[in-house]
Amino acid sequence: MEYKTNGIVLRTVKYGETSLIVSMYTELFGIQSYLINGVRISSKKGPGKANLFQPAALLELVVYHQEIKNLQRIKEFKWGYLYKHLFFNVTKNLVALFMVELLQKCLKQPEANTDLYHFMEDAFIYLDESGDSVVANYPLFFMLHLIGFFGFPIQDGYSEKHSLLDLQQGFFVDEQPGHPYFLDAKCSFAVSQLLRVRQPHELDQIKLNQETRRRLMDGLQHFYAIHFQDFGVMKTLPVLQTVL
Repeated sequence: MEYKTNGIVLRTVKYGETSLIVSMYTELFGIQSYLINGVRISSKKGPGKANLFQPAALLELVVYHQEIKNLQRIKEFKWGYLYKHLFFNVTKNLVALFMVELLQKCLKQPEANTDLYHFMEDAFIYLDESGDSVVANYPLFFMLHLIGFFGFPIQDGYSEKHSLLDLQQGFFVDEQPGHPYFLDAKCSFAVSQLLRVRQPHELDQIKLNQETRRRLMDGLQHFYAIHFQDFGVMKTLPVLQTVL
């Protein structure tokens, strides 16, 4: 059957001479893989349409969907939102690729979650529209708020007494845990501030230096690795830490 849905491109692999296999998170069906024929063919009218399937692209789709198939097909596709900066601004593009890699590591089952889809879609649009002071803290904001959709939210229980974030338990504690997976008081306070951010434009009020951001990203990567099987390490993280 044919369905209209929106999708976010996560990964693209060349297939044959002219085609692509594209992994997308869709509004109706969750994560799906699509075979798209002929999009790498250039013509007299211009290049092919493969550029629409860049990681983080937001698309409107008409798809054929059958539950029993692992590889679906697309009938029609077009931009759902055309970025103004994200594909051309080096820093924003790197943050977007980091977000895409994180999503790939978390999204394993083809289950629809419309709230998660709209969070993801809004996150990429906000990134495209944000200023530099917001972009610097954006990966941390995304990591902290994404995790709640998978049932592992970090609760903001920070206080002078409970000033250390236990990364195994996901909450603030009053003494150093008996394992190495925790954040010190300075980084824990920064997490508390970030958890209170509800709209990305508020991120420019949180002042963090490069070293603090690096430690927070390392700590949150550990948090994800604890809660997601076979999470491994993020390839985009070292580059992102250097740039931000």
